[in-house]
Amino acid sequence: MFVFRWLLRAVKWLLLFFFSSTILAVVAYRFIPVPLTPLMLIRCVEQMKNGKEIKLHHDWESLENISPHLPVAVMASEDQLFLKHNGFDTEAIKKAYEHNKKKNSKLMGGSSITQQTAKNVFLWHGQNIVRKGLEAYFTVLMELFWSKQRIMEVYLNSIEMGDGIYGAEAVAQDHFGKSAAQLSRSECALIAATLPNPLQRNSQHPTSFLLRRQKQIEHQMKFIPSFPKEGEDYDPNTTSGGVYHKK
Repeated sequence: MFVFRWLLRAVKWLLLFFFSSTILAVVAYRFIPVPLTPLMLIRCVEQMKNGKEIKLHHDWESLENISPHLPVAVMASEDQLFLKHNGFDTEAIKKAYEHNKKKNSKLMGGSSITQQTAKNVFLWHGQNIVRKGLEAYFTVLMELFWSKQRIMEVYLNSIEMGDGIYGAEAVAQDHFGKSAAQLSRSECALIAATLPNPLQRNSQHPTSFLLRRQKQIEHQMKFIPSFPKEGEDYDPNTTSGGVYHKK
């Protein structure tokens, strides 16, 4: 009986520590830049194991110092309902589930930009149920404590965009020889085209497939309004695809 009570007490304190520490981390990252992510560390270990020189290029930039075309491009490519949903695009998840049930079909993802940010910043890559459950948990916390602008800012600064390249500023410098603020509309579409697999899709040396995907994204960008600034609300109920209003 004593052992059972001790185990219950231990579990209670472990859960209390987990919830308090994770909530604190999410709240802290609402205001401070994310210096390092689990994936960055994992990639460094992989590079060492393969006998390669460690490469980790990651320069944080505020959303104001990133080309306004890039948020639109990644929404067009990854999550067109980002401004409308609360972290989970249920239609995309259902579509991916039905697609992935088919035999010999290439796996299709249904993760929103918020889910991808949760995975990149707080977790490891994988498809097991524990990681997916934690991803959902962090997604809810981020949508609760962060604005859409902050989610996009962290996403664009933390996501892998090439071999040892993380974030908009790093890929702009390495692949285009300019700052993230100077990226053109077509360059942003090309970067977005690589995001499903940035280690095999290189925006510096695009294949014919990547260039076709770039054109598709540029076409989709026509139907997505410019990304709202902090303090603006998105109203999707317009014939022009959405407008912004001051709060």
